[in-house]
Amino acid sequence: MSPTPLYSYSDAAIRVKRSDIVYRHMRDPALLRHYYAVKTIKEINGLSLAGSSPTDIFVGRFGYPKVSIGPLVPPEFGDTTILGTPERWRFLNIEQIVDFRSKLVRGMQEVRVTDTEKPGLVEKVQELAMADGTADSEMDFIKRPRFNMTLRDEVQPFGPSGTIKSFDMGDVRSDQKIESRFSDADADAKTSVVELYEKGVPVSKIQKAFSAGLFGLKQRRKFVPTRWSITAVDDTLSKNTLEEVKSYEPVDSIYAYYNCALDNRWLIFFMPGNWQYESIEAWWPKTVWNENGKDISIYGSYEGWEGRKTYAEIGGCYYSGRLAITERMKILKRQGVALILREVHDGYIMPVGVWNVREHVRETLSTKPETLENTQQMFDYIKGKLEIGTKEWIRNSRILKDMLTQRRIPDFVKP
Repeated sequence: MSPTPLYSYSDAAIRVKRSDIVYRHMRDPALLRHYYAVKTIKEINGLSLAGSSPTDIFVGRFGYPKVSIGPLVPPEFGDTTILGTPERWRFLNIEQIVDFRSKLVRGMQEVRVTDTEKPGLVEKVQELAMADGTADSEMDFIKRPRFNMTLRDEVQPFGPSGTIKSFDMGDVRSDQKIESRFSDADADAKTSVVELYEKGVPVSKIQKAFSAGLFGLKQRRKFVPTRWSITAVDDTLSKNTLEEVKSYEPVDSIYAYYNCALDNRWLIFFMPGNWQYESIEAWWPKTVWNENGKDISIYGSYEGWEGRKTYAEIGGCYYSGRLAITERMKILKRQGVALILREVHDGYIMPVGVWNVREHVRETLSTKPETLENTQQMFDYIKGKLEIGTKEWIRNSRILKDMLTQRRIPDFVKP
């Protein structure tokens, strides 16, 4: 099998914008993914596929507790790690993300979620989730993989899917940090997730290992659907960080952070007061959560000092944003009232996963903030950065409504 890659995955190469005439005239997300998936299907040799997996896996949720598990493998060899590492995608455009993610062919085999010690594919999927570096792999399918269009904001896209007849891969080196947690059958899953995070393991890698059932007490380990594992890890890590953040003094001014990425506009405020958090999303018509609407749709979720008791209305994006918020507050050694205002414009033609929220909120908060003296300056700042008027944001925000009842900023601070 020729080891020549079909595409260069170096960061430097991907940073260069390509003028793809097909993409420039293809604003329909289904057509865009179909275009790239068809390209991938053509590279599959009959019922067989060989390539370098970026140590990426996928665990489905339909039929739970029986689910489909399997690797994600592109039809090419080389260093493909960026395909499975969302932390490296900040500088990409949607075309580039869909292009290389559509190359990943999903192999599937049904197992019970508790079958984490079953030999064969289960063992290999777990080795893949634990691997440090790419893994040369070969898959044989029962039928030729098919492309089924699914557009979800929780998980990053991938290409065709097929039921596996057999799966083999070459020797892979394990990530020693993850292997250590896998070997500890007496530690609960939360302990493993937090320890790996504190040792600098990327969140996306922890999420894959969590999904593969590598953590937790031995008798309680199970496969976790990819979608659930992403939110579970973001939720666990942000709650753990928040415990420390709540011990800090509040920020002393209103700080405003602004950024634009993937035609998403991010405006984030840190305000004086004890911990509160709210994330509000405004979706333009013809975007994924407002595909057939004629007006802008606005959704939001909130929590106070005691946290939430129900799942956030806006889904996994809420927890990804909260993780990035608590990370920044920990760095600042301050707590506060945090508000994310997100405008999703029509250039965001398809969802690419909640990593978009985590990584771009991280990016936004890494910029130098504007320091605002009062709430009037804050509302003026909103008016200057976002297209939606302040009255509409206030109508949909508990935090902004509460601000209008406060006489002065120190009122946010509890004694």
